[in-house]
Amino acid sequence: QVQLVESGGGLVQAGGSLRLSCAASGTGFRINTMGWYRQAPGKQRELGAVISSGGGTPIYAVSVKGRFTIARDNAENTVYLQMNTLRPEDTYVYYCKAVAERLGSGLSYQYWGQGTQVTVSS
Repeated sequence: QVQLVESGGGLVQAGGSLRLSCAASGTGFRINTMGWYRQAPGKQRELGAVISSGGGTPIYAVSVKGRFTIARDNAENTVYLQMNTLRPEDTYVYYCKAVAERLGSGLSYQYWGQGTQVTVSS
């Protein structure tokens, strides 16, 4: 199993910034793609940003591109989401996701964090 521990959510005024962190841990797994998704009540979870372990170009949702930056520390299996110029419409529960390969099996699994609330006031 892989555990994901998120931190960094909270309440911020429009135009402000927040930084989310997500640390992955799990014996016998290699953490591959990591990312952030977000979900409003009654809505489907949607992509925020994802980043591979190999240093490729991150992928961003159109709605956050240019304002959010995803980065990761492979040595610590930690992914970060720097969110700048926040808007009220960025108010969601943000979930960390990791795709992890069980070493020696060739099988990959996806894991989700518990979610962290981000609220942007106008």
